Amino acid sequence: MDEFAFVADMAVRFRDLDPWDHVNNAVYGTYLEQARIEYMDEVLADTVGSRTFVLVHQELTYDAPITYGQDLTVAVRASEMGTSSLTFTYEVRADGEAVATAETTQVYMDDEEPAPLPETWREAIRDFEPGLA
Repeated sequence: MDEFAFVADMAVRFRDLDPWDHVNNAVYGTYLEQARIEYMDEVLADTVGSRTFVLVHQELTYDAPITYGQDLTVAVRASEMGTSSLTFTYEVRADGEAVATAETTQVYMDDEEPAPLPETWREAIRDFEPGLA
């Protein structure tokens, strides 16, 4: 996780498990969402008023199962900024081992349609992610 400046701790809840005692595949999306929101809360803390994002793409690769009782972390970084979109890359780890990777793209919305990302957000993200163009 060296290339990630932000890591969120997660709890594996009993309700997350499937009949085989593994975290259900659909729950991974919730873990990504929680990490993304925590990232935005930290990085955009002074600049966020009303956040309106629509998830337009989510891609997950599962490498190993997560089970109840494991220490779970999700590393997240902004990997691309478009005019109105923001793409994040993730690494999900259980007990320190990579178990999944993911990418999501969100589009910033005004009342009814995509809108440009606020310049203050762009600046805050670039300050936090110096390698991001």
